[in-house]
Formats: sequence, C-alpha cells, structure tokens
Amino acid sequence: MKKLITILALGVAALGFGGSVLAQTPAAAPTASAPAADASAAAAAPAAASDAAAAPAAAAAVAAAPASAAASGPTETVNKGDVSWMLVSTALVIMMSIPGLALFYGGLVRSKNMLSVLMQVFVTFSMIVVLWIVYGYSLAFTEGNQFIGGFSRLFLNGVFTPDANGGTFATAATFSKGVVLPEIVFVVFQATFAAITCCLIVGSFAERIKFSAVLMFMVLWFTFSYAPIAHMVWFWEGPDAYTSKTVVDAMNAKAGLIWQWGALDFAGGTVVHINAAVAGLVGAFMIGKRIGYGKESMAPHSLTLTMVGASLLWVGWFGFNAGSALEAGNSAALAFLNTFSATAMAVLAWCGAEALLKGKASMLGAASGAVAGLVAITPAAGNVGIVGALVIGAVAGFVCLWGVTGLKKLLGADDTLDVFGVHGVGGITGALLTGVFNTQALGGPGMVTDWVTGAVGSVSSFDQLIIQAKAVGVTIVWSGLVSLISYKIVDMTIGLRVPEDEEREGLDVTSHGESAYSH
Repeated sequence: MKKLITILALGVAALGFGGSVLAQTPAAAPTASAPAADASAAAAAPAAASDAAAAPAAAAAVAAAPASAAASGPTETVNKGDVSWMLVSTALVIMMSIPGLALFYGGLVRSKNMLSVLMQVFVTFSMIVVLWIVYGYSLAFTEGNQFIGGFSRLFLNGVFTPDANGGTFATAATFSKGVVLPEIVFVVFQATFAAITCCLIVGSFAERIKFSAVLMFMVLWFTFSYAPIAHMVWFWEGPDAYTSKTVVDAMNAKAGLIWQWGALDFAGGTVVHINAAVAGLVGAFMIGKRIGYGKESMAPHSLTLTMVGASLLWVGWFGFNAGSALEAGNSAALAFLNTFSATAMAVLAWCGAEALLKGKASMLGAASGAVAGLVAITPAAGNVGIVGALVIGAVAGFVCLWGVTGLKKLLGADDTLDVFGVHGVGGITGALLTGVFNTQALGGPGMVTDWVTGAVGSVSSFDQLIIQAKAVGVTIVWSGLVSLISYKIVDMTIGLRVPEDEEREGLDVTSHGESAYSH
C-alpha cells in the first residue's frame, strides 16, 4: 500500500511539473488554427472527401452539429456503407468481450474460479451498457467543460424522437465534412468500448474479490474515470463546426483537455488500456495477494480456452480499431492492416524472446504476445504507416514480456492475469510510439493541421512524443486516484475480499453456487 501511494504521489508531482513546462495552446500549429495534432489523415486530400481526414480517436465526434453550422457547411450525408461498417464493427467489439475476453481470462485462472471470471466479465459488460445509455454517453460525448460532458443526453434524450413519419434520428459527426452517422450508431459503438474497458480490470483481482464489490467498484470507476478520460481525449465539435478561421479558437475551447493538446489516440490506448490497467494495478495492491501466491501452483487451467479467447479478441479487434475510423474508407483500411501486421509481429517477438530466455516458446506466450500487439497498435492503428506498425508490434512483444516478468517482480503486486504488464505497458508503448511514427517523414499519414481547409501536415516526432507523454501521464494519475478512492469506498461499505475459506474452496461454488466442470 505504501508503494502504491508513493507511486501515485510521484506521478502527481511529475505531471504537475510537466504540465507547467510542456503545456500546449490549442492553436499551437503555425500553419493552422486547430490544435497542433487534431487528427491523423488517411490521405493528403481536402477534408470534404469521405475518408480523407480520419481523426486519432475511436470516437472524436460530437453529436449533431448545430443547425447553423450545418447550414453554412456541406450538406450532411449519411452513407449506408459507413453505417453498415459501423454496425458490423460494433458486433465485432461485442464478440471481443463476450465471449473473447471472458474465455481468455477464464482459461488463465484455476478451474475452481472459471465461472466467477465469466460472470464478472458478463455482468460487468451488461451493467456498463445500461449505465452508458442512462448517463455515461452524455458525460463522455456532450459539451460540458474540458474534463467532463453535460447532461443533455441523459437516457439518450434527443437521439431518437418519435414523429408522424416514424421518428427523427439525430446525427453524429465523423471525421469528414458533411459526412455523418445516425447518432444512435455512434452511441452503441462507443458503449462497447466503455463496457470492455471495465471488463479488462477484472483480470487484475480475479480469484479473490467479492462479486458485489466488483459491480460497486465498476459503477464508481466508470462514472469518475472512464467517462472523464473519454471526454478529455475524444470529445470535440466535429469537422463541420470549423466553418472559418474566426470560430476555430471557440471550437477548440469546447473540446476535451487532451484533445486540445493535440494528443493522438485512434482507438483507446489511453482511454481503454492505460486507464483500465492502472485501475487493475491499484486493485491488486489494495485487495492483496491471493492465498498461496508464490508458494502454490496457480497455473492456467485451460490454455486451449485462452487460445480460443485470444483468437476471438484478434478478430474482434478489427472492429475496435478499423471501426474507429467511423467511415468505411482509406483510414479504416490502414487501421485494419496495421492491426493485422502489428499483432502478428508481436507474436513473433514474444515467442522469439521467450525462446531465447527460457529455451522454449509457449502457447501462453503466443497468446499474450497477440494481445500485447493488439493493445500497442490501438492508439496508432490509423495514425502510423505500415512499417511503423511493424516496429510497434515488435517493441510491444519485447517490452510486454518484460512487463509480466521483470516489472511485475519490481512492483510486487499480484496482478492475477497481468493486466498492467500487457495493457498498461503495451498501451503506454503504443501511445508514445504513435507520436514517433505519425510523421510523414517516417512513413506515417500525418495529421489534419487545419480543420477549416482540411490541410494535412506533420508535427515533429519529438514534439508529438511530448504531447503523447502528457496524455499518458494524465491518464495514469487520474485513473490511479479515482481507483484508489473507489476501492476504499467499496472496502469501507461492503468489503472487497471474500473470506479465506471461500477463496480456498473457489469462487464458482461460494459466490455463484455452480461449477464450471462436473468432474
């Protein structure tokens, strides 16, 4: 516990110092009125092209641009191909979570805790979807301040309005002027991101936490960490709001804090992976180690299920990353390829390093390497070029292997399924390397430097790396502090951990009255 508090204190101090030294203004780019790195571009073409300016976030879109802005810009168009792709992508992300993540985690725990992990993932996913509809979407993706949104979309108010013609559907911006989606499509796509992020945390405290404690913590953390971080990284007014240079500063000021800095996060390196990994690590410290940890065998009970889960994650991740382009175009295609290649490279890197260090490559290592590559390429998917993706995959395979071995020993926490070692280390690695490889000088697509004209350019790798580091720092500190407080509240009210006798018997029977296997 002292180690955890020390780490968080150092993070706050470093962030405060870094913020004062490295702060960027919303109009930092010399040739643009928009933030220095608002978005990555699929091609150096005007933003009016349907896929020419895909932004760095999975959801850097704001609901229904004001009528006045729409009137002065291009006519809004809902493309059926875009809608179809987004619905398929949403279904793929659901598959990532249930059954993908659930089976991946379930195979890694002991057989007596298999169902408990499946339940925690399944019910957490369901609960967050409901909370997203009730208030989460509104807090993340409506106008408020630079830290959190407002309440204009509570219960999705205004997203669908019944009328004599069957109903009116509000629209949400994409990353191209004049091209929009039905907002309800954007809502459901983003719901899957919020849900799987919370489910990721389960892996850090598996096999010893109360089921009720899981749910209570998730409500608190989702409300005070996920929604604000999503708002800070991904909320902006959309390209159609940038009608002239006279409105740029006002539009930038309405965006989330980290978006204003110009941080690149195509599909959730900060919002999803670092955010969840820090919450998991804090939980591992606060709940404590499993009984017998380091003394008894706690080997995975079914690597077969883990491999199946990892494969479902890989396939589903194409919806996660390529869907984050919000359009069925060039940016989605680039994100799709990079997700494919970086993951394959990470598998090879992990297995190669494992063979050198241990003499053998393992199935567990190959599956872990795949997830490491998927995590690392998430913020970079549509923001880097083909070679950059391969480099990110290779680096992720090596550093995440260290994350679940050397770093884990240094931290001294029982992070059951190595959430921080893979999602934390991989997410940080990917977020930082996105800043390095986005530049066109290194084969990257560059970024939109002026949303009024759609001009595309590049920021130097060093400058973008600094911006990326600031985004990572804010995410670590914010999630760490919210998690610390949330776990404490849960512990003081209903308690975090099951009794020792229940932990020894296994949570399947003691928490749910069921067994995964009959033998």
